Amino acid sequence: MIRRMVIALAFAATASSFSSPGIGKAPPQSWDGLVQVKSKRLDVVYLQPGADFRSYTKVMLDPTEVAFAKNWKLDYNRSAASMSSRISDDEVLKAAAEGVKAASDIFQQAWTKGGYQVVSTPGPDVLRVRTGVLNIRVSAPDQMTSGRSYSFATEAGQATLFVEARDSLTGALLGRAVDQKIIGDSTIGRRSSVSNRGDFRDQVERWADISVRGVGELKMLSTQQP
Repeated sequence: MIRRMVIALAFAATASSFSSPGIGKAPPQSWDGLVQVKSKRLDVVYLQPGADFRSYTKVMLDPTEVAFAKNWKLDYNRSAASMSSRISDDEVLKAAAEGVKAASDIFQQAWTKGGYQVVSTPGPDVLRVRTGVLNIRVSAPDQMTSGRSYSFATEAGQATLFVEARDSLTGALLGRAVDQKIIGDSTIGRRSSVSNRGDFRDQVERWADISVRGVGELKMLSTQQP
């Protein structure tokens, strides 16, 4: 149920960010008791009013969820120049599995670099963080061919981040965030699996860094509360 709600909000965030005024439906002001707050780095951020993040020095990280947009493969294959250039189900499943490992590693490295100990058991000083990279669309994926393969596109694609933070002992929901991004450059150029992976990896690294810095900033704000 939560995953479906996250995906629905991700689509809402996408619509509000890229549609003309009055066309896209804006995200709700509250969600599961969380209240929307302004953010300079992410499209939509929700926090538990009065939540205090100062006690959290460790994190439990769920494996990052990775999901392609529902109709992306179908839409891409409809426009494919030939049968051999179409994307198979096995290729999508393999890419998703590789994405889970790569994204999970990136988030773990970011939290470790940020000074947090990554643990596997709950505790009073442990923040449980759930992440996902959803609604992925790759503009010009190359194919499994015997020679070097590349395509032309203005960007690598697009994806939507979601982050959810909970107290690891009680399960209390403390915050959620959603952010949709166009991935890669905005000028036409050659694209291959190598360049696509590099562009997507760069964006996930930026998202991971923003997540860690965001919790640090919330700690600072907590110290200013009466």
